[in-house]
Amino acid sequence: MINEKAFVHPEAKLGNNVKVDAFAYVASDVVIGDDCWIGPHAVILEGTRMGKGCNIHPGAVIAGVPQDLKFKGEYSTVEMGDYNTVREGATINRGTAAKGRTVVGSYNLIMSCAHIAHDCVVGSHCVIVNSVLLGGEVEVGDWAIISGHSAVHQFVRIGAHSMISGGSLVGKDVPPFVKAARMPLSFVGANFIGLRRRNFSPEKVGEIQEIFRLLFQSGYGYGRACDIIEDTVPRSPERDDIVKFVRNSKRGIIKPYNAALGDVED
Repeated sequence: MINEKAFVHPEAKLGNNVKVDAFAYVASDVVIGDDCWIGPHAVILEGTRMGKGCNIHPGAVIAGVPQDLKFKGEYSTVEMGDYNTVREGATINRGTAAKGRTVVGSYNLIMSCAHIAHDCVVGSHCVIVNSVLLGGEVEVGDWAIISGHSAVHQFVRIGAHSMISGGSLVGKDVPPFVKAARMPLSFVGANFIGLRRRNFSPEKVGEIQEIFRLLFQSGYGYGRACDIIEDTVPRSPERDDIVKFVRNSKRGIIKPYNAALGDVED
């Protein structure tokens, strides 16, 4: 149902049972899946590709022009999966020539006034809390939680099942399954509560804890620690995800808390 006071461009493609409330704006070159709700004063701009069951709350803006001085008007998109909730005033910018698209998976909660910049890739089942700012080309893995008022530097990667405390400045990569806090942002343990909620067994949680003991508490540089992990910890998807993430880091990995004010040799 489209409210008579909403604007929906005739070239926009809306699925079945889409509700567009008063004063919402839906531009051309927009695709919205079945059972979505576009709230009052929400703005859905060119290049939006939205799956089914999404709820876009008042004042949110999807596919705004990138806030990147290198952007020259090239064609780009925002590609969202299913059952995402975007709360009041949140913004998701479309891509640039770097990747051509900003991607948001499915079942995410993006809270009020959060910002997802150009060319970001956000997985599924993530919680992006109020006023979180993701810089350009940030990558966020599935099930990650980024707590309120955190700012994530461009190109940073945040691993799956990780949790970042509120008010954090995230300038280095955060591996999967990590709980990160304090200033400067540091490893403070495995995300035990999140892992248990997602039915990781005690044995699997213990395996992840042992990996982190070698990675963050053994005193070895990260490269050497990864070698030891591969030699001593039985192979598993979790082990391989952590090691691959660390080895592929370009911005560097957050430090252990007791080494955060110094340097850990790579």
